[in-house]
Parts: sequence; structure tokens; C-alpha cells
Amino acid sequence: MKQSLIIDCDPGVDDATGLLTAFASPDLDLLAVTTVGGNVSAAKTARNARILRQIAGRADVPVYRGAERPLRRAPAGAGEFHGTEGLGDLTPFEPVAQVAQGTAAGAIVQQVMARPAGSVALAIMGPMTNLALAMQAEPALAARLGPIVVMGGARAEGGNITASAEFNIWADPDAAAEVFASGCRMIVMGLDATHQVRATEERIAAIEALPTASARTAASMLRFSQRVERQIVGWDAGPLHDPCTVAWLLKPELFELAPCRIAVETESELTRGHTAVEFRVEAAMANHFWATKADAAAIFALITQRLGEDA
Repeated sequence: MKQSLIIDCDPGVDDATGLLTAFASPDLDLLAVTTVGGNVSAAKTARNARILRQIAGRADVPVYRGAERPLRRAPAGAGEFHGTEGLGDLTPFEPVAQVAQGTAAGAIVQQVMARPAGSVALAIMGPMTNLALAMQAEPALAARLGPIVVMGGARAEGGNITASAEFNIWADPDAAAEVFASGCRMIVMGLDATHQVRATEERIAAIEALPTASARTAASMLRFSQRVERQIVGWDAGPLHDPCTVAWLLKPELFELAPCRIAVETESELTRGHTAVEFRVEAAMANHFWATKADAAAIFALITQRLGEDA
């Protein structure tokens, strides 16, 4: 059976690879893409998602524009890692299809509440603002959601925006704190796992060799990230963060998870967005599952295979 899925994202070059992989996966019933201000502004993320949808030839999937700013914070950005437009070296254009009517939060509520409880998964590749707003609007939402697969958080690896915080959580820690406290089942791809999934030269070249528009676009994003990571961080092969959410939905056996309880720091500016990952929990009662290991070679093989089939 196909997995019904909503992708909530802020594209973003790694979001782009995740979206293109999902668009090319026939075993995912992609109900909607919702966008949020994060890596770049809300206007740009909504446009970028529609550009990627057009490249993938998936006009059947509606794109909803979401929150422009965090719940209680000033907007943040990460243009230095994604380009000023959020698409690396790709020159943006105005897509043919417009955004769907309504808000991202409203679309999440509508799609989830209209289907059987637990049947709709949510992949979150950016700040959790849209989901927090949806839960505030519909208190019954948390109990009806299927698994939420999140790219966010840091523990052993340390942070990528501060010493202990990962960008997606840091950008809207208040929203993340509300979602983690909601009781939903959450699979969390933090930096501990995503830093294992490296875009090596060989892996990028394999995607570049594919004949599809989606593969060419994803390869361009990966080349941009490779250059930026070398310049800013000094890594030869940068990590591939957001596509890990889609990879888990397609092949969960490629990851190892540990039951835990996660809370988010919202009060201290020094540790804003820190994810406190507590493994001392009763496994049978856990709602949070922290990714500890990722099979990078198999994840890239999966992404490459899917992008190559999008003819």
C-alpha cells in the first residue's frame, strides 16, 4: 500500500533533493507540499517548491504557502548554505502553477482529519511552525497523525548553528517544543545520523550521470553544497540532511533508531533550540525515536534509483 504523506519544507538545496526523490517515488501518495519560512523567506520557499514540482512533472501535488515567521521569534535564514534564492546555482523562475488556496496549517489539518487515524505521515524538513499552528487550530490533530519524520536536532555531533543547536530546531524552538510535547510518534533525523550521510564525489557523479530532469537538478544542488561545505566548513563531502526523512519512509531498515524522550530549550539564548535527548525511558512507552545510525551507501543508492526513474 502507498504511504499517504505531507511534506513540510523550506527549500533549500537539501530539501530540493528530498522533494525530488519523493516526487519520483510511486510508493508514496503525496497529498500536499507545505512550505515555511526558514532557509530563505516564505515567499521564496513557496516559489521554490513549485519550481521543483514543475521540474518533476508533478502538477497533481498541491503546494500550500505557510508561516512567514516563527511563533515568537524574528525570522532566521541560512542563505549562505543554500544561495540567496534557496536553490544553489539554479536560476529561479516563476512556475506555471500557483500556490493552492488556503494556508499550510489548514491543509495539514484538512488532509489528516479527512483520513483514517494514523494513515497520514508527515515529513518535516524545516522549522516546525506550520505543524505547531495546525495543532493549535485542531487539538485532535496530534492523535490522528501518522508518524512524523523530522530532520532536526543534535546530540553527540553538536550543533550546526550554535554549539548545541541544529538550525531547523533553533529557527523556531517554541514550535518544536510544542510538537515534541504533543504525544505524537516522532522519528527524528538529527545531525548524529545525517552527518553519516555524505555526498561524496562518487555519489554525486552517479546522480549526474542520470538522464532525467530531476536528477540533473538534484546533482546541481549537491554540487553547490559540496562547494559551500568546502569553503565554509572545510568538509570535502557535505552531509545530506533533509532527504533522510524521505529515505526512512521508503526504507526504514536503512536506519537504526533508539527510543527516547526529547525536549527543546526555549528560554536560554545561549542554548536556544538545544535538543535534550533522554535515552533513559521505557521503550514500550516511548513516542520519540532518535536515529543513531544511517546506511549512507544504501540511502544514496535509493535516491539515485528513484531520481533515475523520473523520466
